Amino acid sequence: MEIDINRIASIGEAVIVRLEGINAARERALAESRQIIRLSANAVRAVHRNEFDVAEELLRQAQELKDALVSHLADYPSIYWSGYVQDAHKEYAEARITLGVIGGRAIPDPAQLGVEDAVYLNGLGEAAGEFRRYCLDAMRRGDLSRAEALLQVMDEIYGLLVSVDYPDAVTGGLRRTTDMVRGVLERTRGDLTLALQQQALTEALGRAETLLREQQRDREGA
Repeated sequence: MEIDINRIASIGEAVIVRLEGINAARERALAESRQIIRLSANAVRAVHRNEFDVAEELLRQAQELKDALVSHLADYPSIYWSGYVQDAHKEYAEARITLGVIGGRAIPDPAQLGVEDAVYLNGLGEAAGEFRRYCLDAMRRGDLSRAEALLQVMDEIYGLLVSVDYPDAVTGGLRRTTDMVRGVLERTRGDLTLALQQQALTEALGRAETLLREQQRDREGA
């Protein structure tokens, strides 16, 4: 039997070409995922400064990178489904949802963001942490109605997440995110309840002080 020695070399060359393509896709995915995460994080910081137009521009840049990367990885599903690409999509979704809620804009859905459902749900849960931070800032400013509105949003998020009862392999570890949201929600509700009680006490003391001044003036004028 005659063995084609050159066949091994030709197979090896084809394999190497494919591996080179996969490696290049991986390097690009790593670099651009980091950029998407950085842009998304900066957008969230801009939202907390109420710089909504700045946040929108940063997220526009992140979306361009994300969409181009998704298109490039169409031929490399193993890279697309690697953890770091999905993590970048989660951070992008979180930032978009944060801007939508705090910036008074429409809350985007998974299709609008171009992310998987499990990624979206985890991003939604992560956004609850940002809403707590904004709630605390609102309470410090004395804007309790704003804090109450955000607490209601957080409650709705938790209600949705706790209803998603599928294995972590399907939801991308959503149970852990849901547990985090529950803790954030409970702490925020406690903080807001205390702030409302303090506000009510301050108002009551103010009314009592006003009443005492009026009674004093009445006695002096009698």
